[in-house]
Amino acid sequence: MHPRALAGLLFALALPASCGGTPHEAANEGPAGMVWIPPGRFTMGDDRGMPDERPAHAVELDGFWMDAHEVTNAEFQAFVDATGYVTTAERAPTAEELGLPPGTELPPESQIPGSLVLNPPKPGESARGPYQWWRWQPGASWRAPEGPDSSIAGRLDHPVVHVSWDDANAYAAWAGKRLPTEAEWERASRGGAEGKTYIWGDEKVPGGIWRGNVWQGPFPYENELADGFAGTSPVGSFEPNAYGLFDMGGNVWEWCSDWYRPDAYALPEATRPNPAGPAESFDPDEPGIAKRVTRGGSFLCSDSYCVGYRPSARMKTSPDTGLVHTGFRLVSDAPAP
Repeated sequence: MHPRALAGLLFALALPASCGGTPHEAANEGPAGMVWIPPGRFTMGDDRGMPDERPAHAVELDGFWMDAHEVTNAEFQAFVDATGYVTTAERAPTAEELGLPPGTELPPESQIPGSLVLNPPKPGESARGPYQWWRWQPGASWRAPEGPDSSIAGRLDHPVVHVSWDDANAYAAWAGKRLPTEAEWERASRGGAEGKTYIWGDEKVPGGIWRGNVWQGPFPYENELADGFAGTSPVGSFEPNAYGLFDMGGNVWEWCSDWYRPDAYALPEATRPNPAGPAESFDPDEPGIAKRVTRGGSFLCSDSYCVGYRPSARMKTSPDTGLVHTGFRLVSDAPAP
């Protein structure tokens, strides 16, 4: 596996309703393609969830605009065409990115641009650990999600993937927006509802119909494709939540602005108005590597593994890492409608 891949590999192991505000339909005014998330108080986290989702706590937020859907390949292509930007996955890693002293001469095998893709066990192959579920794919990038022999032709309306946190911020600066805080993302994902198990409610498969693009079956051995998608799906393929936001559960993980800490919700700043997360990162699984938060789960999240499509579920990835199932959406502080 490529050295840069190691920093972003591990998956996380898995108030009254009136406090959430009234679900608000997309306004006619405001930034194009965005919906208004009204100011209000909500309960962040879930005491029934993983340890890093605790304790559940009340948070007060100002209103903000959020992209109705994840940034697509077409939208990212427009950014690249306008700026000539080259993503992290398209650049050979530097010594500093690999944790080596500046100026260290890297061996040829460490100078190959690429990114991480799923490496599922083959039929009859013995079980492997999480590190072996992934592989470094030379040539994989947002332009070629599965590697050099793939492309985004026919997938322009799919979410862009293999974008690092740095790439997402570069796009945000160009678009005049920003990444959401973790608190903003969770409030928006809940659609004004409180205490629901999933983005879409308390039933995992209401009416027998999957409400998001996730993995059905034992991960990573068998995907039953009950939702109709083996990989990413076109944005908006599933019903939006009450705020008018699509794919807040499943499709791709979405970068947030916050540093990751498993104890973030126990820190004093967690309950301040408009919390922006801890001042620095700490991940006990990889103590020497700083991580940023991702939210929302992806097409690779299953109920037998990460269940990342729950609104309170948290993930952590190093900011210079791209993955086949990670993208982003943005928010704006434009005036309220």
